[in-house]
Amino acid sequence: MKSLETMKSWLAPIVALMAMIALTVPAAAQMFESRAEQAILLDSNTGTILYAKNADQKVPPASLAKLMTMEVVFNALKAGRLSMDDEFLVSENAWRSGGASSGGSTMFAELNSSIRLEDLIQGVIVQSANDGCIIIAEGMAGSEEVFASLMNDRAKKIGLDDSHFTNSTGLPDPLQKVTMRDLAKLGDHIRREYPEYYKYYAQRDFTWNKILQRNRNPLLTMNIGADGMKTGHTEESGYAIVGSIERDGRRLIVAMSGLESSRARAEEARKLLEWGARAFEPYEIFKKGDEIGNVRLYGGAQLTVPVTVKEDLDILLPITDRDRMKARVVYTGPVMAPVEEGQEIATLKVWIGDTLTQETPLYAAQAVPQGPIYRRALDALTELALGWI
Repeated sequence: MKSLETMKSWLAPIVALMAMIALTVPAAAQMFESRAEQAILLDSNTGTILYAKNADQKVPPASLAKLMTMEVVFNALKAGRLSMDDEFLVSENAWRSGGASSGGSTMFAELNSSIRLEDLIQGVIVQSANDGCIIIAEGMAGSEEVFASLMNDRAKKIGLDDSHFTNSTGLPDPLQKVTMRDLAKLGDHIRREYPEYYKYYAQRDFTWNKILQRNRNPLLTMNIGADGMKTGHTEESGYAIVGSIERDGRRLIVAMSGLESSRARAEEARKLLEWGARAFEPYEIFKKGDEIGNVRLYGGAQLTVPVTVKEDLDILLPITDRDRMKARVVYTGPVMAPVEEGQEIATLKVWIGDTLTQETPLYAAQAVPQGPIYRRALDALTELALGWI
């Protein structure tokens, strides 16, 4: 007979339990269709995913990588490692690789000149300046390669699990990939963590070195409440955008890629944001302390433990077809006893149709000590029997 520890190691992935807490109709097609190849729409207030299409597919970021570049800069400013008045030297590499002769977007930085960080930030955000990105990368880390490692370190810390960066500009590199889910999360993170710097994403134009350049984000001129963020384009993945609007106290973030033209990009982003603002309304699912379901225990003084949320839990639901929502308490188990009150042991997953819209941690509503030896033996036999079945 297998030892108890060995048995638990191979039973855990097999006995992954999903406790249904709402009976619903089967998942159906989404209520909105987009021409984008990859897209996601996030309600920032509740964390609800209102729309997703190939949101975890890895694609080249193009200039959307500059959002990650700015996150590294903003984080250093917030920590006091940089100041807006710091000056950075324009190297020959930055001048040649990102300047006017490169054929890409540029702020026309002059070779061997020094530029204030605030001007570089506006150049990158408003003008999508490749030279500005390289100047910052070299000034902060000595080279783009080392700066890219900073980008990846920060990406991991803020939960961008499926994206990898190799340069500060987003210029083509086969190893550089992102997902729309990660980019929406990144955009929302920048807005939340750095409000004093996020304002630059709403800036319509920027004049530097006597050259006026306008923000490339088409959403800013549409009168839909947009105040950010970034556009991008590559031959491989098409036209892309991360956009953000605030409407009636709600914050929506869109990220999409794979459009055939800049016009299609602007139109599809606008339509998805407008739909998200009109077609949903907030709905309270659970209050703080509500017992949502029960999680099966292994070797506990009782068979199950109730789980709860730490804060009131709201979600955005479609104004019509609310019966398309389903929710499950999901955990890998049975969970080993003892369990402390407040210990995170499960996740509440909510779907609207076939879209996973929200994931919320669930916590033990009470402490459960380890049970007597006969209880542990009985649980071991039960799990062994389930394994055989």
